[in-house]
Amino acid sequence: MKPSVETRANTTENSPAVIFEKQSRAFAEQPLIPYEQRLAMIKKIEEIICENDDLICRAISGDFGNRSYDETKLLEITPCITGLRHTAKQLKKWMRPQKRHISKLFFGAENVVVPQAKGIVGIIVPWNYPLFLAISPMTSAIAAGNRVMVKPADNSMALSRLLQEKFSEKISGDLISFLPGADPSQFSCLPFNHLVFTGSARVGKIIMRQASDTLTPVTLELGGKSPTILADDFPVKTAVERIMFGKLINSGQTCVAPDYLFVPEHRLETFIELTRQVVANRYPDIQSRDYTSIIDQNAFSRLMTTLEDAGQKGARIIQLIPGPRSDEKLKKISPVLLTGVTPDMTIMKEEIFGPFLPVLPYKKIDTVIDYINRHDRPLALYPFSNNRKFIDRVLGQTISGGVSINDCTLQVAQHDMPFGGIGTSGMGHYHGYEGFVEFSKLKPIFKQAKWPFPIQIPFNRFLDQGYHFLKKTKWIS
Repeated sequence: MKPSVETRANTTENSPAVIFEKQSRAFAEQPLIPYEQRLAMIKKIEEIICENDDLICRAISGDFGNRSYDETKLLEITPCITGLRHTAKQLKKWMRPQKRHISKLFFGAENVVVPQAKGIVGIIVPWNYPLFLAISPMTSAIAAGNRVMVKPADNSMALSRLLQEKFSEKISGDLISFLPGADPSQFSCLPFNHLVFTGSARVGKIIMRQASDTLTPVTLELGGKSPTILADDFPVKTAVERIMFGKLINSGQTCVAPDYLFVPEHRLETFIELTRQVVANRYPDIQSRDYTSIIDQNAFSRLMTTLEDAGQKGARIIQLIPGPRSDEKLKKISPVLLTGVTPDMTIMKEEIFGPFLPVLPYKKIDTVIDYINRHDRPLALYPFSNNRKFIDRVLGQTISGGVSINDCTLQVAQHDMPFGGIGTSGMGHYHGYEGFVEFSKLKPIFKQAKWPFPIQIPFNRFLDQGYHFLKKTKWIS
């Protein structure tokens, strides 16, 4: 019998340790990958994605049970390509040594900072955006001159096999390797020069503890409960259209999706009615191929249990699509709004990661800001207002990984801004220049002048008197 991909991935030849050793030898032989080779790899990655876009959509849909091809093209393929192109355009500038200020005390000398590759970067990819969350950090790591090993999610096996096959045809495995079916514990314990993990805070803590054994620096993208605030001055229908788009893409299985919403008390029923209209028009029924399935049975059962818990504890559950509330065979659940939620409900304690949106009415913004600050710092924050003072107050008095004003999730698609969390929503950044820096060692280099200043002062005398002289004459800066 032919062994499965999962079995083959953990044989001696394809084990994470063997691939790591192969890349380590390659890095020792070529620690500096030149600009031309980095640029060529970036263009090959784009080529692989563009040539196989339909296969990628099919593979991801197969892994989900059903996932809209349009969502994959819009939310994964497009940002991968635009991110690669932005990096290719900026790469030469990012790689240049940076001149730095030098004190008058060292007149004639030079200071420069040179970005240098760290070595081998490990990337642990979740299932919810299995292409983008592999390619985006990979782009930054390759731009910085590193080699990359990718551990895809076990729920993304069809895509993982496809990417392993297509990448191996165009790019050497000692530069980029996909390891479908690799044992997570064998992967995360390797002494990478940098490790990227996207997933839950619970697993992120485990990854960080393992990385501490080898002093491996980590970038963690952990999600959390991202709040949305609708101000009294903002048009409700526009807010509904934008909020529900951000909430329901990928059936809510998005780390930066709006997790709960604050609405002015007197606008609550208007918001509910307009949401019913907008969502029902966008998704006529949950059987539609445009409406994405929940990833697996465990996630489906967890979401249904979460909804049942809220209902039993007194929440009002407002279904937004006519027909059955769920279809277990298709692993689909109708979008719902929930009002009357309380802190003891599971839906208000854990990241939802599904098509449910709790709506909390408020009278004063002070109570909203206080609620946000009493909870873990979120990965994203979404204020909706055209009032500058309102926005400034919310942003000035809260802390989050990122912000999108008057829209949702779009901050992730900005390639010239860093993406990352804070506290329990993560640490570190990638995307754009900050991603290049994240995977680089910024090496400071001091070059002494041919005739160092002050040569006329004997060294021992300089130690005794020079400091006071230089301080008095303001040569120290």
